[in-house]
Amino acid sequence: MTRFQGKVVAVTGGGSGIGKEAAARFIAEGARVVINGRDAAKLEAAAREIDPTGEKVIISAGDIAIPATGAALVDTAVSKFGGLDVLVNNAGVFNPKSFLELTEADYDWYLDTILKGKFFTAQAAAKAMKAKGGAIVQTGSMWAIQAIGATPSAAYSAANAGVHAMVRNLAIELAQYKIRINAVAPAVVETPVYNTFMTDEQVKETLPTFNAFHPIGRNGQPRDVAEAILFLASEQASWITGAVLPVDGGVTAGRQ
Repeated sequence: MTRFQGKVVAVTGGGSGIGKEAAARFIAEGARVVINGRDAAKLEAAAREIDPTGEKVIISAGDIAIPATGAALVDTAVSKFGGLDVLVNNAGVFNPKSFLELTEADYDWYLDTILKGKFFTAQAAAKAMKAKGGAIVQTGSMWAIQAIGATPSAAYSAANAGVHAMVRNLAIELAQYKIRINAVAPAVVETPVYNTFMTDEQVKETLPTFNAFHPIGRNGQPRDVAEAILFLASEQASWITGAVLPVDGGVTAGRQ
């Protein structure tokens, strides 16, 4: 498939997990991609893996919680590749902690990275897309739809609920510019985010216990979410905007 032939795509959180998988798939379908993340060395390694030729992917390092980082990502896409057609607003953080233990620093970490980061990066992208249209896909979360006792995540969930609300509001505001905006809401997806608060051994022991949490019977993989992201970014979804699509193995449908 070449749904994105000649298109320019920017991906936040593109150095690993869902973002990296999405970037690779966009390139496989003809796009040129700019990937963002905080760790320049990690981004460079991901870029080499995604596109060994170095012709179709470039990096834009920085913390997306700082609005200038999102602006720089968009500027890089425009200056290096000539424009911006798709933004995948994927960067996020996660570390379950009970409500009574959450600190102001924890709260700010979630809100700044997940909500503020996506807000101002989407704004920068929309300004670049305003003349000819485009698509924005946010990575939200199943935790913004349902609370899960096993993973207490009040601040994380609140931040992602804001992302979901942003999708609906921006769908209305940006429709006049032919800019569509949607979100995916994943459940447990096996990405390196879990290694940020657990050891490798803990991850190996813990993640399999969540397979049965999903009615389909398994945890998600980056490819599962990337496929949904590419669909929402493509012309196949040209009549879809303002939607939050659960990509969760059936979790929000109910329990078996």
